[in-house]
Amino acid sequence: MISDETLMLEFQGGSRDAFEQLYARYQRRLCGFFRRRLANPARSEDLTQETFLAVIHGAATYQPRALFRTYLYAIAMNSLLAERRKQSRDSTGDGTVDAAVRPAHDESLWIRQALQRLEPVEREVLMLREYEQLSYAEIAELLSLPVNTVRSRLFRARMALKQLLQGSSDRKGSAVGVTTIRMNQNFKGACDA
Repeated sequence: MISDETLMLEFQGGSRDAFEQLYARYQRRLCGFFRRRLANPARSEDLTQETFLAVIHGAATYQPRALFRTYLYAIAMNSLLAERRKQSRDSTGDGTVDAAVRPAHDESLWIRQALQRLEPVEREVLMLREYEQLSYAEIAELLSLPVNTVRSRLFRARMALKQLLQGSSDRKGSAVGVTTIRMNQNFKGACDA
């Protein structure tokens, strides 16, 4: 399998096929990244497309100093932050999840609610690790944090999430498998088509 970095360099050299391969590898992942952080599925799709447009526009200056995946998620993170700033200016989005886009399954709802109660940086570290499957080093680079800080925040986030979910399962009278949470399966959305 050709590495992402090689494909990006081939795209930089004019290969449309290389870009199509990168798009095929990352389109659903990126859309899921946005979908889990925004209440509007259509906006998630738009931001996914905007991220790939930024890759196209930035191809001439791309240098493989880091993994392509880290480069791509850095663009996505910047797009997300800009979207959140826009929402706060417009006062139309408060970062909460719209009831219409919440999964119907109780366990999914508990996980989503518990995630929202975590500290923002810890939540982001946890989501980047569990959903996007980024390494500690990639998360550290993306969030401009030392690797050990990423490790400690991830540990704290997991412990806090475990406590929150155990509290939810006790109140609901149902056991939530905290150690075997399948987070990726809990947030299927418009991008999974």
